[in-house]
Amino acid sequence: MTHILLVEDEVKLARFLELELNYQGYQVSVAYDGLTAVTAAQKLHPDLVIVDWTLQGLSGHETCHRLRSIDKGLPIILLTVKDETSDRIAGLDADVDDRLVKPVCIEDLVTIIRTHLRKSQVKHGADILEFEDLSLNRLTRKVYRGQRLIDLTEQEFELLEYLLIHPRQIITSDRILAEVWSHNFIADSQIVEMSIRYLRQKLEANNEKPLLQTLHGIGYVLYN
Repeated sequence: MTHILLVEDEVKLARFLELELNYQGYQVSVAYDGLTAVTAAQKLHPDLVIVDWTLQGLSGHETCHRLRSIDKGLPIILLTVKDETSDRIAGLDADVDDRLVKPVCIEDLVTIIRTHLRKSQVKHGADILEFEDLSLNRLTRKVYRGQRLIDLTEQEFELLEYLLIHPRQIITSDRILAEVWSHNFIADSQIVEMSIRYLRQKLEANNEKPLLQTLHGIGYVLYN
């Protein structure tokens, strides 16, 4: 599960964001000050960090610098109280990946999170994802089952890529909708079910060993 470190000293806001992000399928750890956040980042190795600019004690600016020194590729989202040129410049100086102005719109925050997690996966992930005799090349966008080339639609490719990033993990329909169909607001669980069925048919077209399993009422998993 994707792990987010939230650094926010407003307790009520921190709790609200934690619950909302939990609902979106993210694991969230909360730090209420910068020093705690830096220690947590060293220990937990989060996938993304959200930092409040107006932290007490160690400033948001310094917190971002220390987080960046721990992991240069760590996506950092800054929460600011104003959207002025000086704040934008300060955000750039703090070497953050994105900014969001308070009051926080959870839909905007989730969109920003998904965008930077995808960029991080592509940047730091392998060009070729493999599971058993199944391989997916992110550069050529070709998928093979053994030596057999599989023709996938764009959406099927993204779905398989997501499953290959999370092998042996049970992925719910809601999570797939949030992570793979985030740009398509008319998609629903039936669309996911249909896409999984078509994808499975293509992966097993030559009677290959089933790899994509459906756990009815729970979700889907790549399992051998």
